[in-house]
Amino acid sequence: MTLQINTLVPHQILLAFLLLLLQAWWGNCHPQCLDYKPPFEPRQPLVFCKEYSKFGCCDLEKDEKLAFRFSTIMGNFDHLGYNICGKYIRSILCQECSPYAAHLYDAEDANTPMRMLPGLCGDYCSSYWHQCRYTLSLLLEDTGSPLQFANLTATLEEDRRRFCDFLELKDKQYCYPNVLTNAELNANLGSVREDPKGCLELCLQEVANGLRNPVAMIHADDGTQRFFVAEQLGYVWVYLANGSRIDRPFLNLTQAVLTTPWVGDERGFLCMALHPRFTTVRKAYVYYSVSIKKEERIRISEFMLSAHDDNQLDHSSERTILEVVEPASNHNGGQLLFGHDGYLYIFIGDGGRAGDPFGKFGNSQNKSTLLGKVLRIDIDNNDDGAPYSIPSDNPFLGENEARPEVYAYGVRNMWRCSIDRGDPLTGSGRGRMFCGDVGQNKYEEVDLIVKGGNYGWRAKEGFSCYDRKLCQNSSLDDILPIFAYPHKLGKSVTGGYIYRGCQMPNLNGLYIFGDFMSGRLMSLKENVITGEWQYNEICMGRDQTCRFPKLINSYYKYIISFAEDEAGELYFLATGAPSATARAGIIYKIVDPSRRAPPGKCSIKPSPVKIKGKLIPFYPKTEFVVNKKPTTTPVPTTTTRKTTTTTKKTPRKPIIIIKPPMPTRRTMRKSQLPKPTAPTRKTIQTTRKTTMRTTALPTTIKATTTIKTTSATTIKPTTLTTTIKMAMTTTPATTTPTGYRTTIMTTASSRTAQIPIITPSPTRRPLQNPPSTVSKPLTSPRPPPPASTTSSALQMALTSARYLDHSGALTTPRYYWSQKPTVSSYKPHRPLINTTLPKPQEEKLRLGEKLEKTEEGNQIHKRPRGWGTGHGYKRGRGGRRLRVGSVRLVSADGLSDRGRVEIFIGGEWGTVCDDLFTTKAGAVVCRQLGFRTALAVMKRAALGEADRTVRILLDDVECEGGERSLLGCKRSRVGKHNCSHAEDVGVICG
Repeated sequence: MTLQINTLVPHQILLAFLLLLLQAWWGNCHPQCLDYKPPFEPRQPLVFCKEYSKFGCCDLEKDEKLAFRFSTIMGNFDHLGYNICGKYIRSILCQECSPYAAHLYDAEDANTPMRMLPGLCGDYCSSYWHQCRYTLSLLLEDTGSPLQFANLTATLEEDRRRFCDFLELKDKQYCYPNVLTNAELNANLGSVREDPKGCLELCLQEVANGLRNPVAMIHADDGTQRFFVAEQLGYVWVYLANGSRIDRPFLNLTQAVLTTPWVGDERGFLCMALHPRFTTVRKAYVYYSVSIKKEERIRISEFMLSAHDDNQLDHSSERTILEVVEPASNHNGGQLLFGHDGYLYIFIGDGGRAGDPFGKFGNSQNKSTLLGKVLRIDIDNNDDGAPYSIPSDNPFLGENEARPEVYAYGVRNMWRCSIDRGDPLTGSGRGRMFCGDVGQNKYEEVDLIVKGGNYGWRAKEGFSCYDRKLCQNSSLDDILPIFAYPHKLGKSVTGGYIYRGCQMPNLNGLYIFGDFMSGRLMSLKENVITGEWQYNEICMGRDQTCRFPKLINSYYKYIISFAEDEAGELYFLATGAPSATARAGIIYKIVDPSRRAPPGKCSIKPSPVKIKGKLIPFYPKTEFVVNKKPTTTPVPTTTTRKTTTTTKKTPRKPIIIIKPPMPTRRTMRKSQLPKPTAPTRKTIQTTRKTTMRTTALPTTIKATTTIKTTSATTIKPTTLTTTIKMAMTTTPATTTPTGYRTTIMTTASSRTAQIPIITPSPTRRPLQNPPSTVSKPLTSPRPPPPASTTSSALQMALTSARYLDHSGALTTPRYYWSQKPTVSSYKPHRPLINTTLPKPQEEKLRLGEKLEKTEEGNQIHKRPRGWGTGHGYKRGRGGRRLRVGSVRLVSADGLSDRGRVEIFIGGEWGTVCDDLFTTKAGAVVCRQLGFRTALAVMKRAALGEADRTVRILLDDVECEGGERSLLGCKRSRVGKHNCSHAEDVGVICG
């Protein structure tokens, strides 16, 4: 008795843990598809699951697959059955298209198993059970697990409680169909989520890290999807589309750049721009601070691309385009960009100090100086002449004492500008230039730059007057910002971009920017009718909102710059330590978790890049939301149900199915039927309590078979065994028992009968002549046993019932739960199906966990002979020496494909902590053990924890998936950890 209790405890712990996880999700539902991505609006309307045409998780291709599966299932029904059960089958299948599919299938966490069928509400499940319970087997037969299909069919369909325990989602608000009527959920479905204060909830993806004050990120617009990241020190690095970085810098100006490690130093390498026709012109332009004879200057230089390497500039080709003397060390400006007109725009600060004190009106209002200006120059066709020329339509070209390069003036210290690509469909807004202009001591502003515009500094700061005398001058005629905010929101604006990408349609037209000092992310949305810009703050989505793979919901405070890639997706560059020498810079991609573009619309294939040197792979530093540990553990609410020992049938109206067998099952011809071993065939007859009539199919065979059964399924609380009784006689009958239950079940079971599935049961009474072989993996079925055994008679009865009715006509097979074996002369050609399902495994199936093997016994806990002790290593089975880094799965269930991960290091076995452990690390473990991959990684000791005598040897394991062992992964040193055995990681292999 003690042994039995010890065997059940681990299952109870596992079940409680999984229920705890589900309980944590309930009540926090958010839109998510089964591919762990946000829902979308299909490019073409759906035909089958029409209710999800506007917003959901299916495109037309997926919709057609579901329609075909529905047609295949419903091919087993007559008209009445079609009308009654069709609505249930269709609704259940279409939940894959629901915007809440991941919640309905318990798939919101990519690291845990998901359900085989969507979660139903209790009332709906009961109605489904009463009307069409035996269709469950048809829904399960394509799940890819024959074991689950056979056992669940046998144990669930006859018991409403078990049936609904398997299908029901306990959360009454978010189960189907209640999720469709939840007004709170569906009010703003597909819109950017807002918190109670109206803050837009977005998420992030980390794409680069370890950077020293990353000040700029640009792309070459050449189809390679690579991007170039500049550090304030003077390095520029090339990143490829897969996130890896080339080890050689694209540019290294560290010897020339003027900067210091001081926090807040504005000098340094500030920006870079590639020629708009970079693939042919092959030129780059840089903006950086230099010191010449103790005089600080801003230098704009031109570089040529190396003739030998497309990922490096020719450092000897530098040509100075323009230099501007800086009277102070701050307000350096620092933006370069090419407009749609092909000209180079340069944004220079007012010269520094406070309040632009230079001259009578300051540098910004003085058009004879380049400080405090937006410049526009033409750098084409400059190889043999002046470094640049003046565009003929520059606004002050003919004005006395005005510098011809000036395009706009009255700016203070514009930091980060961008040009609108325009609406993807209409082109509206294309070419507009947005800039963030850093304020003095009260306001920060965002400006829309136009030719010849005066932006008011130093007369105005934002909308308010700074220099009252200048502000009251009637000739000022300045352009007001589109938005300004006070210093209670932030003290140093960082200009951003209008989103025009493809992946997040909700963000189209949204201007996203930030503040360097406060770390706020902000947005502006234009009212096309009034021309006004509406402000909304952007905040990080809560953990549940951002619970998608690779997404995070936190970032470093100091927002340095914004960027966009070739496809128009938005990024921002931030750091945790604003020093030019601190490696605390990270690049984040902005992600909308509420909606995405339909699959296939935004697919981009990067052009190949020739690499010279090595690639440095990318490893994210921030913990993903899906891997974060809960800060609090909710207390689960459980109810105890009494176990019934006998299932009873519910009276129901018979539904006649007169269609032929499902087309996927091969119909056997007369010549293919099993031949008798005796001169005369015996007639098989059984008795059944309820008899129903049907019409036999027209094809006839001479042999006659009549089947009647007595249905009584006995389930014991401990072993859940099903007693199968089959009585065989030689008395023919005139009618064939059939109907809705019989035909539906036999149609599905005709396929199941072809697969050998035997689940051992310790209390099961053995057959008189059991097969000599034990159950094997489903991929290699064992041959049928001899025909002379009693088990053969049972198999034969099940098999022959599949093909013959009482008159010898080929018909849909019949399957009976309670059948009694007798001797038969027919030779079986299909193995026996055992419908016994041990209770712990059934509980796992209800939670959607895949079971691949059924062997009993825990071989891992047994200590094999020949294991060495005290020699720094141990020996495995047969005296085989264990290598350092060998792994094993310790399972209390006796399953060799799952269990707690233990690793052999320094002559002892120890556990691995679940911190940072993902399915990639699980794949390394599974491949060492001979499996193909890891189906799931179970955290928080879900598959059992080790006792105190076992050491924790590894922590913070991060694998790429291709390592030979966990020791080859990024990790803490052996024995160093900050966890307990309550965090031992488990793996399920497949």
